[in-house]
Amino acid sequence: MESFIIEGGHPLKGEIIPQGAKNEALEVICATLLTREPVEISNIPDILDVNNLIQLLRDINVKVTRLSRNDYVFQADEVDLKYLESDEFVKKCAALRGSVLMIGPLLARFGKAVVAEPGGDKIGRRRLDTHFLGFKYLGAKFEFNEARNVYEITSPTPKGCYMLLDEASVTGTANIIMASVFAKGTTTIYNAACEPYIQQLCRMLNSMGAEIKGIGSNLLTIAGKESLHGTSHQILPDMIEVGSFIGMAAMVGDGVRIKNVSLRNLGIIPDAFRRLGIKIKVEGDDLFIPKQPHYVIDSFIDGSIMTLADAPWPGLTPDLLSVLLVVATQARGSVLFHQKMFESRLFFTDKLIDMGAQIILCDPHRAVVVGHDHKKRLRAGRMTSPDIRAGIALLIAAMSAKGTSRIDNIAQIDRGYQDIENRLNALGASIKRTSI
Repeated sequence: MESFIIEGGHPLKGEIIPQGAKNEALEVICATLLTREPVEISNIPDILDVNNLIQLLRDINVKVTRLSRNDYVFQADEVDLKYLESDEFVKKCAALRGSVLMIGPLLARFGKAVVAEPGGDKIGRRRLDTHFLGFKYLGAKFEFNEARNVYEITSPTPKGCYMLLDEASVTGTANIIMASVFAKGTTTIYNAACEPYIQQLCRMLNSMGAEIKGIGSNLLTIAGKESLHGTSHQILPDMIEVGSFIGMAAMVGDGVRIKNVSLRNLGIIPDAFRRLGIKIKVEGDDLFIPKQPHYVIDSFIDGSIMTLADAPWPGLTPDLLSVLLVVATQARGSVLFHQKMFESRLFFTDKLIDMGAQIILCDPHRAVVVGHDHKKRLRAGRMTSPDIRAGIALLIAAMSAKGTSRIDNIAQIDRGYQDIENRLNALGASIKRTSI
């Protein structure tokens, strides 16, 4: 198991370019299963979750050509259907949360899939009901195989229909879109997720010959097609990494420029940091975060305590609440964080409390942070990364802390952030990777 050794107190200064978006990459890579023709995808992040998914595609005999570190061509013209049903393949899928996005394309093109409960972050229950209900609307049938502990799904003749999703699940929406592209007739999905990465998936599918209307809204209409063809596609910058860099620049920055952020696809992320008092200058498609000795948390117009809560797009993404919470520990003022989606995501705050942060964990979903206003630095400590986003939040805390910290289980961070220590060290950080 690898760890990071972080010497705190080193200011960050300079420019950094965000990686390609992890969540979009998982969606569009799985979408390559919908055609026999080559699909070229650029700006794929070189991170653990994405690399494991690419290996899964190789395992089922998808031809994968790596053009450069972040650019690939995929061709699924000779998919090994027998291996798709094997226990070995199901076991590999169970270890990777992103593998759930393979179900929709496999059902659409081959009419069957075998599913085990996928792995991923330990952040609380992440149900698949929305995915399964969407497949059932299209005519899929489910059979639970007790001996193998898997669901065997068949959908030989999917038919388009109207469906109202029980929640605006991002992966659920992506899966159902991909399952619908070959359905006979028209499929209408209401209460669809409308994140930029869902929009990107729809645009890529349309460039492959699909007919999807309503992109960017929560009402999608999909006219079924006989087949799709190849295309080329470029992945957006990762909005979560952009937000993470804003947090780092706020806590320990001495003037940091985040390049080429695709500002129009960041939604309210910059404004969420501004509510904590962080100054963010927009210069073209770059964000510049100047050094701030103090930043003051806003209050609502009536004077009540500021509350930051996650919500479906265009609301605040839950993936950045951990970073915002760490930034608040050194602000002037108090703020309530309400993590609505996952019941275990705020448990990492006990590590911050050990480091000297003033945090009241009200319940599994809510925490109040009373900022130190930089009058009292966090203490260095030893901690373990429980999930991707808590891991990067703890890394930010360690970079701002007095002394040397250690973060174990950094494979969780590697799942979502490409070459993170070298990129931050280039800005002035002191982070060493060790397996000792």
